[in-house]
Amino acid sequence: MLGLTDHEGLVDRLFAGMRADEAMVDAVRAAKRAGVRTALVSNSWGAGRYDRDAFPELFDAVVISGEVGLNKPEPEIFLLAAERVGLAPEDCVFLDDLKENCAGAEAVGMTAVLHRGPDGSLPELERLLEVPLR
Repeated sequence: MLGLTDHEGLVDRLFAGMRADEAMVDAVRAAKRAGVRTALVSNSWGAGRYDRDAFPELFDAVVISGEVGLNKPEPEIFLLAAERVGLAPEDCVFLDDLKENCAGAEAVGMTAVLHRGPDGSLPELERLLEVPLR
């Protein structure tokens, strides 16, 4: 459909330039240090796509679609994440860069923040979580 003739390693090439947003990673660390329970909810791009070395430092729970058989924005993936982090959905704040994923989280009672960059997301998360993140 994309008109590509070389499909070998396509996903690896697609994500070759991807880097962590350090401001957001630091914010997750700050939230967790402040006692906020944190979770990663991610639609998977296949096995071996995640550097899990930092996961224990960053997240209390991890829900990856390819491992649990659910995808965002399905309600069940958000409910599973809330269960794994030990909170009611109504007590969760969900951050995502796709409107449909935010809508899925809101449908189960979570508060959603549409991420368009740290300058907008961090002040809103600080307000909602009542902890400094920067």
